[in-house]
Amino acid sequence: MALPAKTAPHGSPTLQVSHTENYRELAGAERAAVLLLALGEEHGRKVWEQLDELEVRQVSLAMARLGPVSPEMLENLFVDFVTRLSSKGSLTGNHDSTERILSSFLPPERVSAIMEEIRGPAGRNMWEKLSNVQENVLANYLKNEYPQTVALVLSKIRPDHAGRVLAILPEEFALEVVNRMLRMEAVQKEILDKVEQTLRVEFMSNLSHTSRRDAHELMADIFNSFDRQTEARFITALEEENRESAEKIKSLMFTFEDLGKLDAGGIQTLLRNVEKDKLAIALKGATEALRDVFFQNMSSRASAMLKEDMEALGPVRLRDVDEAQGIMVNVTKDLAAKGEIMVSKSKGEDELVY
Repeated sequence: MALPAKTAPHGSPTLQVSHTENYRELAGAERAAVLLLALGEEHGRKVWEQLDELEVRQVSLAMARLGPVSPEMLENLFVDFVTRLSSKGSLTGNHDSTERILSSFLPPERVSAIMEEIRGPAGRNMWEKLSNVQENVLANYLKNEYPQTVALVLSKIRPDHAGRVLAILPEEFALEVVNRMLRMEAVQKEILDKVEQTLRVEFMSNLSHTSRRDAHELMADIFNSFDRQTEARFITALEEENRESAEKIKSLMFTFEDLGKLDAGGIQTLLRNVEKDKLAIALKGATEALRDVFFQNMSSRASAMLKEDMEALGPVRLRDVDEAQGIMVNVTKDLAAKGEIMVSKSKGEDELVY
């Protein structure tokens, strides 16, 4: 499908789009998606019918992710239609508009399969998509499969992700999978295609239902973003309505006070990554016990200087303290995500890496 486009310096066709003086380049599938959105259901039907299934999937995925399409974009895409199209305003590509257009010419089951793939994990093929599925979800599915099948799947996804999945599988089963992977030879295309199809039908199609986050975990993340006063207000109100849910949310939240659970190495790593002025403000509003945790992990000279800085601050607004403490919590989560420190948000012995 040939679409009008500007030519980039390297010679390949690109389309520059202006959004309040911001520019981005669209790939071929995205240009096709803009054109088909503009043509609409009636005029675009004949174009859709000429595409093969792979092209339909590629254009559908691009259309679902397209977002707002400005009049400038339409003008660059097909100059001869710009007056009529720009007078109707801009277009928006999203999941609903994509599904509606596909439903106008494809059978319902095919539309469902395409939309399920679009809404599923990112990736150009099945193995890339599986590499973006949460390891606990994938492991929970694979533990019921034959070791040879699991070995094939893990050999096709990213090694780091395969390692995390193996670590979750039952030890004896995981060892059998490792042995199968070591003895694995070239796999026939027919077998590979059959495994892909099974994964698509039995696993990926149900993924949206199995990977939903627990509502309490989601609310704990939201509550973490509140300032102290807003958090206290919502927690108090929720305790009156549903004390059980309030307690569960509080147990899942990672707060500034939880920094006291870091080990000595974690505290020292955090200190190296937090600006000294933010540290002083944050500790200004901390409990005496939490201050001592930080002071004890600093040299005598450094702790003395920090105490002097805190005294020199004088009275500090609660809003500024909340902001500084929030920064320290976010830095802690970032460091934990990189594997540089371990954090625990439970009252027991279980440690969780964010």
